[in-house]
Amino acid sequence: MDVRQLRYFLAVVDHGGFTRAAEHLLIAQPSLSQTVKGLERELGVPLFHRVGRRVVLSEAGEELVGPARVVLRDLEAARAAVDDLRGVRSGRLDVVAMPSPGVEPLTSMIAAYARSHPAVTVDVEAAFTPEEVTGAVRTGRAEIGILGSDRPFRSAEVDVRHLEQQPLVLIVSPRADTFAAGDAVRREELDGHRVVVSQRGSLMRWLVDDALAAGIRVDIAAEVAHRTSVLPLVLAGVGHAVLPSSWTPLARQMGLRVVRIEPVTALHVAVVSRPADLTPAARAFLAVADQHATAPTRPA
Repeated sequence: MDVRQLRYFLAVVDHGGFTRAAEHLLIAQPSLSQTVKGLERELGVPLFHRVGRRVVLSEAGEELVGPARVVLRDLEAARAAVDDLRGVRSGRLDVVAMPSPGVEPLTSMIAAYARSHPAVTVDVEAAFTPEEVTGAVRTGRAEIGILGSDRPFRSAEVDVRHLEQQPLVLIVSPRADTFAAGDAVRREELDGHRVVVSQRGSLMRWLVDDALAAGIRVDIAAEVAHRTSVLPLVLAGVGHAVLPSSWTPLARQMGLRVVRIEPVTALHVAVVSRPADLTPAARAFLAVADQHATAPTRPA
C-alpha cells in the first residue's frame, strides 16, 4: 500500500466515481482504475461495489476512509514540518465551519492569519452541526473546525478552544417594524409577526420553536437551509429573522435594524483541532484563535 493508492481511493470517494476523480486528478481513468484495483488486491477485499456506472463503498471501503485521511494528513504534517525548518511558509490549511461562526469570528481570524501567512491558502468547507465539524477534524478531512453550540462545547475526541459567546438578535424587517424604540425586544413581542427561520437543529430555530411552544403566535414565513439567504429575505420584507450577533455588521450595512432578544440566549463559539500532529499552518492558525479569544469582547 502506498500514498498514491490512498490518494486515488479517496478521490473516488470524494468525487463520487472514477470519471470525476480522474478529471480532478488530471490522469486517465484506466490508470486510476488499475491503481484502485491494485490496492484491492493488496488488501484482499473489494473497496467499491460497481453498480452499473456507479460505484458505492463496500463495508471494507467505509472502514478505510477514516484511516486513509489520517495517513495523508499526517504525511502533510511531516512534509510541512520539514518545510517549516527550511523557512517555507506556503501551503494550504483545511478548515470546516458552521454558517454563523463562519461569518464571525472566522472572517476576522482569516484576515489576521492572512496578514502573517499570505502564502497559505485557507480552504473552508461547510458543516451544519457540531458533530459534522468534529467528525471532519477527527477523520482528518480538516485540521481546524469552527462550531457553535447552545452551551460550552466539550469533546473527548478533539481539542477545544472556547472563543466567544454570540447573543441571539432579531433582524427586523423594515416592512413590519412595529416594535417600540430601543435596542431590545422580549420574545412575547414576536407574537403575530412573520419570521424567516433556518433548519431544525440550529439554536436560532430552537428559539422560534420554543416561543411557539410557549403560546407565542409566530408565523414561519420561510425556512431556508442556506443562511446567506436570510438577510436578503428580511430586506425584501418576507419576515424578521433570529440570528447570532455575528450577523449584526452585515445587517446594519444593509440598513436593517438589529435588536437584542430578551431573555438572552447565546451561541457558544469554539475552535476544535486534533490533539497532535498538526501542520505548522494549523498551529499558526490556533495562535490567531488564542489571540481572538483573549481580545476584548465586541459589542453585539
